[in-house]
Amino acid sequence: MSGNQWVFLVVFLGFLLAMVIVGIVVSRSVKTGEDFLMGGRGLTTPLLVGTTLATLVGTGSSMGAVGFAYESGWAGTLYGIGGSVGMILLLYLFADVRKHNFMTFSEELAYYYGANKMIQGVTSIILYVACIGWLGAHIIGGSLYLSWITGIDPLWAKLIVALGFGLYTLIGGYMAVVYTDVIQGILLFAGFTLLAILSLVKIGGFKGINENISPEMGSFLGLEAMGIIPAISLAVVIAVGVLATPSYRHRIYSSKDDKTIKKSFWITGILFAIFAIFPAIVGISASILNPGLDAEYAFPYLATEVFPISIGAVLLIAGLSATMSSGSSDFIAAVAILLRDVYQMVTGKLPPKSKMVLYSRVSLVLTLVLALFFTLFTNNIITYISNFISTVMSGLFVAALLGKFWSRANWQGGIASLVAGSGTSFIILGNGSFNDYWGNPIIPSIIVALIANVIVSLITPKEVLTKQESLDILEREREKLDEGTVISEEKSL
Repeated sequence: MSGNQWVFLVVFLGFLLAMVIVGIVVSRSVKTGEDFLMGGRGLTTPLLVGTTLATLVGTGSSMGAVGFAYESGWAGTLYGIGGSVGMILLLYLFADVRKHNFMTFSEELAYYYGANKMIQGVTSIILYVACIGWLGAHIIGGSLYLSWITGIDPLWAKLIVALGFGLYTLIGGYMAVVYTDVIQGILLFAGFTLLAILSLVKIGGFKGINENISPEMGSFLGLEAMGIIPAISLAVVIAVGVLATPSYRHRIYSSKDDKTIKKSFWITGILFAIFAIFPAIVGISASILNPGLDAEYAFPYLATEVFPISIGAVLLIAGLSATMSSGSSDFIAAVAILLRDVYQMVTGKLPPKSKMVLYSRVSLVLTLVLALFFTLFTNNIITYISNFISTVMSGLFVAALLGKFWSRANWQGGIASLVAGSGTSFIILGNGSFNDYWGNPIIPSIIVALIANVIVSLITPKEVLTKQESLDILEREREKLDEGTVISEEKSL
């Protein structure tokens, strides 16, 4: 490695050490399994805004969006627009579930469908896999950046990034995630603002952009470069990702109350909409300065080869903060699902209170190993995220939406939407012309999942249990989390 590369590596390792110290300090307040996984359910607005924004400004909306803007111009803003819309919809559609004290998204879905064990079991597996998938995306993004900027082997870069956020999460649990997210959120927002300003100055401002990119890339939201339908699909797939990703639901469940979460999500959505333009400016600037670059390396190219090392070190921390903050959030959400739902499905009981923290840490290690395995097969962030959301999340979103707002929905319809959404996604991805037309499978996947849920619900028996009866069953189960006793068979009819 060169002298500058050594400097970058030392700066990054120093940053990791600081985050680990935060984890150690926070760990002193962890007394129970709920402290470790839910942070005591008392997050205030500043903490919620900090951790949610840091998670939202993650791998895709930072480095992924920069690379996308490098290729498609102002279309790079679509990621931020989709995320902001998703956050506002999440606030209006689901923030009020905070009052039910759910621990996981699969528990919430079970509530909508008569506390049905099949829905809870199937969705817990899907959501756990979803968290691993998101975790893999963040590892990919961080490793691409770290590998470029330090010159180390990509595999070692993946290991370092994963172990980095894995270590402080392992030590301090959810509150370590929250406090490090707040720190990282401030750093990444400041870093990307700085990079966007410096990049604009370097290329001669917006005048330089207009003079040096194609009319298609410079069109409104890059629609001429992408096409209207693929552009809409990209924004929709990101919005659905927010609406159905467990880590955002985790923010709802761990907040102080529903009023706090609504206020926090409003602020976060507005800030993220403002942020949307920064990665686009950075990506377009990189394409002007070096049009022969691989799009994935647009961000680290500016940090290491265009600006001085002092600025590059700041940008290094900002970029890796984006991946680590999101990664740690999906990390802790995965463990909550594994211990609250998957463990119950396999063993018929919930973990004993005395062993919850230990089980949580063991589960963190298992989850990290699985996520690393997923990252061995791809390095393209946007493609990875778009295909993953379409295949895994579209059916979950439809199941939650109809389960909450349509009284006729039943568990058979919920399962149908999961199967239909994933099946449609696979069909679209397997047909080149279909995939080119839609951009990604999210829109047809949602439509087919919705139709499947409605048809199957109407031709099968209506759900017998009321929402309150379902809630009572789930609350009694959650009470036994402290006891670790076998859960009685309370099935919906």
